[in-house]
Amino acid sequence: MYSKCGSIDEALQLTVTKECNHLEFDNQRLAIHGRANEALYHFKMMQESGIEPNDVTYISVLTACSHAGLVDKGLSVFNEMAQTEGLAPRIEHYGCMVDLLGRAGQLQEAEELILKMPDEPDDVVLKALLGACKKHGNIEIGERVGKRLLESDPEDGAPYVALSNMYASLANWDKVMETRLMMKQNEVKKDPGCSWIEVDGAIHEFVVADESHTKSKDIYMMLEEMKEKLRLVGTSRTQLKVFLRMDNPDKESALQLHSEKIAVACGLISTTRETTIKVVKNLRICDDCHSTIKLISRIYERRIVVRDRKRFHHFENGSCSCMDYW
Repeated sequence: MYSKCGSIDEALQLTVTKECNHLEFDNQRLAIHGRANEALYHFKMMQESGIEPNDVTYISVLTACSHAGLVDKGLSVFNEMAQTEGLAPRIEHYGCMVDLLGRAGQLQEAEELILKMPDEPDDVVLKALLGACKKHGNIEIGERVGKRLLESDPEDGAPYVALSNMYASLANWDKVMETRLMMKQNEVKKDPGCSWIEVDGAIHEFVVADESHTKSKDIYMMLEEMKEKLRLVGTSRTQLKVFLRMDNPDKESALQLHSEKIAVACGLISTTRETTIKVVKNLRICDDCHSTIKLISRIYERRIVVRDRKRFHHFENGSCSCMDYW
């Protein structure tokens, strides 16, 4: 419970009184909190203590390697598992490896691994590669993967959005319009971005440009204050990543009103400095929000934890636990 709520240190404290069983627990939890080296240390300690890793343990270790960019270590662990009797890699392990290679920009190797899989890849594996293609701007592989996803489930909005964003990042607006037209024709709707924050035992939900909160006026005053403080420390948004065709001032306004920024502003006006601000988001945190919240953690001297669709981000003193690799 503590781990899933972002309190990894409290979760670890509960395992101190145990002997060896906590090693596997720590390994599983540390992976999604960006503490890859600790996860790998506990994996080593498990093996030295005579605890046999199971297939779930390997998923945790490969996940840790993926989020930290430890390609060689991940390949070593995967090969080790493949050679272990009774532990043949499942589709989940192949998914971790595709994610690991894709994040590191080794897209051709990731695609080749999918072709060598003993079973047909599921949408999770293909979406991992498509997301990596979007990140690294590889249109050729991205289009192939996107086509497979759309053929298997034309009503799933995620591939359309990923392809549209990939085209937009390269200013290919014709392809953007073509992809959005396909969405409209298939009556596919994009999942709206939502963020949640708990304050005094109550859950507060926000969407982009949300003004429905009872403290909306105060929240928007805090957003303006945040914007001014960011300006004073010299931040500039020369690479605004809003995947719409609009002028930069409009893009900046859209970025400022992302749901996670509104949730953080709510946390700043509603909690004391000693309280960790914890936000949950249903989608992957965008580059601008990630950079902004890093700076906000330093400017306001606050600890901020954001749980997005993939992992936890622990912001403190202008840094993030993911080391800007997510």
